[in-house]
Amino acid sequence: MSKNDTIVAEFRANNGTVTTGGFGRHLILVHHIGNKTGTERVTPLFAMRKDQDTWVMVATKAGAPTDPDWLHNLRAFPEVTIETPDDGTVPVRAEEITGPERDAIWAHLTQLVPLLGEYQAKTTRVIPVIALHRR
Repeated sequence: MSKNDTIVAEFRANNGTVTTGGFGRHLILVHHIGNKTGTERVTPLFAMRKDQDTWVMVATKAGAPTDPDWLHNLRAFPEVTIETPDDGTVPVRAEEITGPERDAIWAHLTQLVPLLGEYQAKTTRVIPVIALHRR
């Protein structure tokens, strides 16, 4: 069983609480379609609730020089479903946030989670910020 499979199982067994990695209730499970394969995938991702109908997440890939595969999938197929700790299963549309709005969200998130700033320091790419809007 992969690390992601273990986290998904823990999320579902504990109604959205994940103690592995200290995530608590800040993970969502993103159901997305593989851009190249067409296969449905489920990826646990750190997310913060922006408002009642929006979740925000970042595509850090731990500071790697390339974007994570799940981001390529969301760009190709932005209408996805997420599982959340508080709202259950929610259909959403992914939107990449850019410009001053991205910078403001990024600044807020890095204050809450300083590790994000460390990831940005490891790479020359601007780490994407993604909003998931309830459909």
